[in-house]
Amino acid sequence: MRSIVVFGAGKSTAFLFDYFLNIAAKEALEITIVDKCFHAVSPEIKESTFFKLKTVDINNKEEVAKLIEYSSIVVSMLPAFLHIKIAKLCLTFKKNLVTASYISEEMKKMHMEVKGSGLIFLNEVGLDPGIDHMSAMKIIDDVTDKGGKLLLFESFCGGLLAPESDSNLWNYKFTWNPRNVVLAGQGGAAKFIQEGTYKYIPYHKLFRRTEFLNIEGYGGFEAYANRDSLKYRSIYGLDDILTFYRGTIRRVGFSRAWNMFVQLGMTDDSYVIEDSEHMSYRDFLNLFLAYSPSDSVELKLRHYLKIDQDDVMWQKLEELDLFSATKKIGVPNATPAQMLQRILENSWSLQENDKDMIVMYHKIGYELQGEKQQIDAHMVVTGTNSAYTAMAKTVGLPLGIATLLILNNKVTEKGVLLPLTKEIYEPILNELSALGITFRHEKVSYMGYNPNNVFG
Repeated sequence: MRSIVVFGAGKSTAFLFDYFLNIAAKEALEITIVDKCFHAVSPEIKESTFFKLKTVDINNKEEVAKLIEYSSIVVSMLPAFLHIKIAKLCLTFKKNLVTASYISEEMKKMHMEVKGSGLIFLNEVGLDPGIDHMSAMKIIDDVTDKGGKLLLFESFCGGLLAPESDSNLWNYKFTWNPRNVVLAGQGGAAKFIQEGTYKYIPYHKLFRRTEFLNIEGYGGFEAYANRDSLKYRSIYGLDDILTFYRGTIRRVGFSRAWNMFVQLGMTDDSYVIEDSEHMSYRDFLNLFLAYSPSDSVELKLRHYLKIDQDDVMWQKLEELDLFSATKKIGVPNATPAQMLQRILENSWSLQENDKDMIVMYHKIGYELQGEKQQIDAHMVVTGTNSAYTAMAKTVGLPLGIATLLILNNKVTEKGVLLPLTKEIYEPILNELSALGITFRHEKVSYMGYNPNNVFG
């Protein structure tokens, strides 16, 4: 038997574990799941003879080391900042490692050592990052193999609600880490390149500068810019490309509404609010408004945001019970961002039968044999329920497929890697397609961003 050790058993692991279960007998696998609790693990996995559940504190280096030492390969589904602990032990015991998280600077620095040991530490092989890289590189390689030159690259991804579960005015619920949603866009201006010109969007303007997309059968979407699109230009081999932009997808109207929280200061995570635990939603909102001996919180807010009572923006705030004087935050020593997160979690958590939806969209413009062309490609994946989400599916399946590829010696490149080469992305995309995760490609007219073009 070959041993896979998976650190982490959170919400995004359901499809990963099912994938391993389906291949365990054929591939002679024994899977050990390591965590402090296993609430998200299905009864079928818990009862399977192919799986072992180990309750281990990740800070117990001796116990963790023992599990890694006797494994064939390691998968880390832990929070990203903990991957490096696992990586160092994998290097010590000469074990390959797979993660779905963005590669850290500390992990990058291990490349030569990992390569010299003949190991593979494959990162960014989930959804975003992951499927976005692989699907984009397939198109890019197809174009360049024919002698084409890339002119434009735009890539968007978002976790949303499936139409049948889209039941609130925000057209949104949490399908991933809520904290990441609340803090999205912070930490510096969003930067990208457009028609050869560098562009920067400061945080306070980020949610009012959006692109619009339309997907047949699913309607309209909007996207706001990711914080640093530019770092992927060289990674994709597109240093000379004129336009390079990556963004996050939401339903139309979300960003304008979210901007209200930004303008109020509710997304700030840099300081703690006194007595946050006992504060009502209404009192929390009032913290950010000017004092008035006579005006109500509602009136002050409408003046501050310049919105009317019949505006849908106002209705979105009411839907969250933000004006409630009885609902309490319940989080001690919290930052404004943490308090907002608690309020949103109470309204935006998936119900048992809710279905989420992943949308990914690429626009890739290029010149081939003197003619400018463009390929638009999109993927839509719908979840089953709140346990078997589209997010878990699109993160877990590529991760599982990549793990098996490495275990079966199908990846020859060594070192700290991303899934950007054909030997990695091709078999993963092929198997994902067989499992129902596919892109629809369409050739469209290349529009570019010529400011002198005027369209009727």
